[in-house]
Amino acid sequence: MRVAVDAMGGDHAPMEIVRGAVQALDELPPEDRIVLVGQREAVEPELKKLGGPFQRITVEHAEQVVGMDESPVEALRRKPQSSITRMVKLMVEGEADAVLSAGNTGACVAAAQMLARLLPGVRRAGISVVIPTFHNPVVVIDVGANIKAKPSQLTQYAVMASVYSRLVLGVREPRVGLLSIGEEEGKGNELVRETRALLKEAPINFGGNAEGRDVFTGRFDVVVCDGFVGNVLLKVVEAMAEGVFKIMASEVAAAEPDLAARLDPIFRKVWDRHDYASYGGAPLLGVDGIVIIAHGSSNARAIKNALKGASQFSKHKVNEAIEAALAPSGKVG
Repeated sequence: MRVAVDAMGGDHAPMEIVRGAVQALDELPPEDRIVLVGQREAVEPELKKLGGPFQRITVEHAEQVVGMDESPVEALRRKPQSSITRMVKLMVEGEADAVLSAGNTGACVAAAQMLARLLPGVRRAGISVVIPTFHNPVVVIDVGANIKAKPSQLTQYAVMASVYSRLVLGVREPRVGLLSIGEEEGKGNELVRETRALLKEAPINFGGNAEGRDVFTGRFDVVVCDGFVGNVLLKVVEAMAEGVFKIMASEVAAAEPDLAARLDPIFRKVWDRHDYASYGGAPLLGVDGIVIIAHGSSNARAIKNALKGASQFSKHKVNEAIEAALAPSGKVG
């Protein structure tokens, strides 16, 4: 597999992106190759610091960079030579099998949807993120690609995320929930009610409405929502997890310093399980190709794990399985 990586995307680019790519070499299959896309004068010195050049890493020059705060579509129009655009073009042209960016999420989604095709029958791509919980990892889709979703699109998200959960996370029959304000069938806005009717007929293991707390109760393996709600949910979960761990560590350290020292390895182990860097990136499901979107603040560990995630996506032939799942009717939802 060949992965094109946006070396200029993210709060810590290009240093952490390059470091993550180099670290991934030891954990990816030996035949995998990485293409770092970005300003050559910025990327190559970082590789040199780490002992490069490396046989399995090449650099593809891209002159322009899309900033994290730029309007996605407008930035892509004004910057046709951006690292994001060049990265996606490599995949479209067959020079890469997957792409990865920690840069402007909107620009990455827009580039993928404008330049790459969607899988047959797919109406809109959706970002699916894995949220670790005490019971099991939960796939939430969509978390930002489609903030004005239609019932048919949410239904396809449920099918695609079920495939991902089954193949990549190993859940035999993922139980799907539709995020709403109550578990009763009549609860929710018009979008939720119309989507629920479609999900009941979809080729999935539909379990009904999911309240916000159900993301963590183990009741569901997949939770479906529009991109606006999903993005808010994701940011709250990330902040809450970090805040709780900091409070616990601070309180224990203040009350029992010796106990805190003994518990530190346990705290670190638990945090590693719940840190977004453990999963690295979120796949943009529905695109004819592999598109992984990483957190804007990704460090080297997150990039390394995102690259491993891309490799797993390819290994399990997720896109082929999504096509098969959507094929019976040709238009789920």
